[in-house]
Amino acid sequence: MSDLAIRTGTADDWPAISRLLSSVFHDTSEPDDDADWRAAFEPDRSLVIETGDEIVAHAAAYTRKLTVPGGTLPAAHVTMVGVAPTHRRQGLLRQLMHRQLAEVPEPLAVLWASEGRIYPRFGYGLATHRMSLKIENREVRLPEPDRPGRVRILPPAAARPVLAELYESVRADRPGWSGRPGGWWGTVLSDPPRTRRGATELRAAVHDGPGGVDGYALWRTKGDWSPAGPEGEVLVQEVAAATPDAYLALWRFLLSVDLTRWTKLWRGAADEPLLHLVDEPRRLGAVWGDGLFVRVVDLPAALAARQYSAPLDLVLDVADPLRPGNAGRWRLAADRQKATCTRTDEPADLACDIGDLAAAYLGGTSLGALAAAGRVREHRPGALACASAAFGWHRTPSAIEVF
Repeated sequence: MSDLAIRTGTADDWPAISRLLSSVFHDTSEPDDDADWRAAFEPDRSLVIETGDEIVAHAAAYTRKLTVPGGTLPAAHVTMVGVAPTHRRQGLLRQLMHRQLAEVPEPLAVLWASEGRIYPRFGYGLATHRMSLKIENREVRLPEPDRPGRVRILPPAAARPVLAELYESVRADRPGWSGRPGGWWGTVLSDPPRTRRGATELRAAVHDGPGGVDGYALWRTKGDWSPAGPEGEVLVQEVAAATPDAYLALWRFLLSVDLTRWTKLWRGAADEPLLHLVDEPRRLGAVWGDGLFVRVVDLPAALAARQYSAPLDLVLDVADPLRPGNAGRWRLAADRQKATCTRTDEPADLACDIGDLAAAYLGGTSLGALAAAGRVREHRPGALACASAAFGWHRTPSAIEVF
């Protein structure tokens, strides 16, 4: 472990933090392009390590809420984690993550990982999966909608109030989706030319159903040509729909943009309904990937805050070397409306590490699958089947944005 001190960040640190992260993630720092992200920056949740006047390591968090099965919960959205190339392998990341974990006030912490091997050693578990799509437009067909609506194209800034209202209504039933408080929509719609990588500006398509706007898509296009003709791409940032009709209509639109042959979505859900709508799913080019990593910070508060799909009464024996207050045996009792989680001396029914519990927390990773991998251990016959059913949810968790 390094003997360099950690201090809380300040608003004045932003330019140096931006330069560090640009170096770490192989990007170019452009001060004029990051106004929206600078506005979202929370200095009091920023941790800095410096040598002289140079910041060499950093970690931060955003204060947001996360949809969990049956409700929402405050969650530290961990972000902007990086160590300068000159200071790798000196324990700086470990120092930052230990300090941050000790100070997080929320029951949960969540993050996107640049490499999947980094954060499980700090108790994070892979809780959502991502389905990326590279769709051959001409090779798939979608059904006709039962109740045709209208798709309109709007400038994203002008559509922002409508997008925000629709997003919040949809988010309530989508574990893994994050709240967008205050000016957060500014970061979602941030569109500096440097980040477009040859594509057009961001566009918004909204769907008007019988009761008004009930869906939207954020997308852009990238033109290309071959000797055989147009080879353009539709690059989809996110789709949110309150009804199946809106979802179908938006995808019919996205797959039919003139002079394009491909439609791409990087952050699709593992249970994306499109898989069950097209006539040839193989042509969706679906590829599995990792999504959100979750860390259970306050075990009893987190387990009591979500709902469960079936009645449950079991004792969990949990190991957590970084948060000793989570370690030990806990009795989790739940019906379909409420749950309690209290310490107990009763014999354990299941045993696992905190990262395995985190992986199962949103209902997307089966406790049964973790047990098959030797990561969850059953001490009472039948407890695993009951727990796996109860922790599951009717919608697979997903994450619609990187923060």
